[in-house]
Amino acid sequence: MKLATYNIHKAIGADKRRNPQRILSVLEELDADVITLQEADRRFGRRSAAIPPLLLDLDSDYQPVPLDVQTDSMGWHGNAILVRKSATVHRHDILHIPSLEPRGAVMAHVEYKGMTLCVFGMHLDLSGLWRRKQAHAIIRLAEQHGDGLPTVLMGDLNEWSATGGCLRDFGRVFDFADGGRSFHARRPIARLDRIMHCDRLRAVASGVHDGAAARKASDHLPVWAEFALAR
Repeated sequence: MKLATYNIHKAIGADKRRNPQRILSVLEELDADVITLQEADRRFGRRSAAIPPLLLDLDSDYQPVPLDVQTDSMGWHGNAILVRKSATVHRHDILHIPSLEPRGAVMAHVEYKGMTLCVFGMHLDLSGLWRRKQAHAIIRLAEQHGDGLPTVLMGDLNEWSATGGCLRDFGRVFDFADGGRSFHARRPIARLDRIMHCDRLRAVASGVHDGAAARKASDHLPVWAEFALAR
């Protein structure tokens, strides 16, 4: 199964224009089976989805995991999960984590291609202290909500350190897929977007989706990994 994470920056691209169709074009190129999104909703007002539901329904192979929070939003504090329309979602939930600013995480049990995974999406705090508190909370939540399933955690960790901070905390429990530099999209210098997995999975391939469309659509590039069950 191919999984990816993508901070879509509310569908505002390098030209400062909101263009959700460009995001859909990148998703089509990416061709992942499950995608966690960050900044998937507008920041103010009704916080409506950055990708209009009708556009997503008509022009993509994806459906959002229903989080049952706000009618107009796709996500929870901007976090959303997209899955193939042919995938089955057995369980989903919004997760409260300690935060200085509005933050949260989302979770779903997704069945596709004969595999069922527990998938977490997240966008962590700008503060290193709060990121570490959030990492510890998410590790506990993964234990509570995993139901014994192979587990993948994905998102924008906002961690500039190569090995320290919340990376060290997550690394005690999960392995990291070898992604790459995803921020800033025009000139990537930092590995802010990460994919982590339990020892029941092995990453058979991984990387950053770096193309002309992706460099214009958002300020982050998508990161992806293909997984198989570990023997």
